[in-house]
Formats: sequence, structure tokens, C-alpha cells
Amino acid sequence: MRCFAPAAQAGARVLVLGSMPGEASLCAGEYYAHPRNAFWPLIDDLLGIDRRWPYAQRLAALNAAGVALWDVIAGCRRTGSLDAAIVGASIEVNDFAAFFTVHPGIRQIFFNGAAAENAFRRHLGRRPGWPPTQRLPSTSPAHAALSYAAKRAAWAALPAALAV
Repeated sequence: MRCFAPAAQAGARVLVLGSMPGEASLCAGEYYAHPRNAFWPLIDDLLGIDRRWPYAQRLAALNAAGVALWDVIAGCRRTGSLDAAIVGASIEVNDFAAFFTVHPGIRQIFFNGAAAENAFRRHLGRRPGWPPTQRLPSTSPAHAALSYAAKRAAWAALPAALAV
């Protein structure tokens, strides 16, 4: 399976990275399409981008706010949607050097969960000159260990980074 192209505009200041889209997202052709994924509700609460808007309108508003979306993994083999089912030896990572060349205004990377952060660190490590990173709790419905309120409190780092 292959991830989506980055959803980013020229003035992007923040990059949110997932690991690899789940089946619902891949089938819909949309980032965070699973109806129980907390991403769009969080974006609604924190940035005022209405979760009920059509996907293209939500994505355009998110990009206009300075947020880019992408995934660490460009391609992999996986059965189902769980990150734990990704075959490690099959992972191909996205070309972040090229992305940061095209989007030099990115000043913060947020990982949507531990799997995205772990894949990034394992396959890319730390690179001089790349933006600082921060892991946020996964918005996936499979990550039910935290309440929505706790996720919202952690994800408040996103609008804070945009305000800097």
C-alpha cells in the first residue's frame, strides 16, 4: 500500500505526520477518514475548522492555517489498519529532505502517535537543520488509552505552534 501525497501549501509552518493511512482513509482517499478517528474533531475544537465540512474544504482550511499533513511511511505491506501489522522489512519512507526544501517554513513536526514517531526515528534519525519534533497522542480509534479531553489538552500544542 502507498500513502497519500503531502497535503501542504507553500506557507506551511507545521507538519503533522501519521505513520500510514488506515483502510478507511485509503478507501476514502482522505486523511483521517475513519468516523471514530479524533483528528478532525480535535481540529474543529482547536482551530475552528468544522468537522462537518466536506473533506476538501476542511483540508483547504487546515492548509490555509499553516498545517501540512503527511505520513512517515511512503509504502509498506500491512494486513488491516493497525500499525502493529506493518511488515517492518517492507517499509519505505517518504523523502523528507525534498519536502523540507519545498516547504522551508516548516518550524515544527508533530507525530500523530508513537508509531509515526518510532518509524521516523528508526528510518530517518535526527537530521541537522530539520525542525524540532513532538509526539502527540494518536487520534486513532485503536488508541483508546487516553480520553478525548486528554488528547485535546495534548493537541493544544498545535495551535500554540502556529501562533509562534
